[in-house]
Amino acid sequence: MKVKICGLTNLEDAQTAVAAGADYLGFIFYPPSKRAVEVDVARRIVAALRAAPHCPLLVGVFVNETAPTMAKILDDCWLDFAQLSGEEVPALIGEKSSPIYGRAYKALRPASLAEAEADAEWYLPPEYEARFDHDASDKLPPSLLIDTYHPTLRGGTGETGDWGATAVLARKVPGLMLAGGLTVNNVAQAVRFVRPFAVDVASGVESAPGRKDPALVGEFIRLAKMMHAEP
Repeated sequence: MKVKICGLTNLEDAQTAVAAGADYLGFIFYPPSKRAVEVDVARRIVAALRAAPHCPLLVGVFVNETAPTMAKILDDCWLDFAQLSGEEVPALIGEKSSPIYGRAYKALRPASLAEAEADAEWYLPPEYEARFDHDASDKLPPSLLIDTYHPTLRGGTGETGDWGATAVLARKVPGLMLAGGLTVNNVAQAVRFVRPFAVDVASGVESAPGRKDPALVGEFIRLAKMMHAEP
């Protein structure tokens, strides 16, 4: 079970997440977000994280950004992957000519299982299943992120989604990450029900927008990994 702590805005919170066992750390480059971070700030945080003995995989979260801009931020901030959380086209992920080919995955907010299955066909990274099967998952991004459907908001709603539909998709698509309204109060139930590859949390472990609560971060990661280990 992998855990992504997202919406990090400062080094202290990032180090807290690392110490608690996070597998992915997310930095949001979308100014309207309450958890947005400036490129220079993210660069300084990442430099400190990379200097430590263990550094999780680092993700830049973008909304309808151009591919060249995303590629530049990934390079400038020494990030591993881009999470596309807007209305980006599949070619950004699937075409070899894309500046972020091989280092991006799509966040989806499907309104139904049928929509989720259709979008998964469009956005699943090329050859992901073969790569996943060859025990490379420790260095892979998730294949897709499934967030709660909302007609206008792009994540961060604090509302849980349709776990039943996501569970069906998780059985068909390797590397699926679950997001949307997860907290220490429901993550164990979500993991038991959906059996995803990973879970993602931002607001569910905060004391205020953009500020993580160390106790909640630690407990969230512990519960997610503990529940995944159970048969």
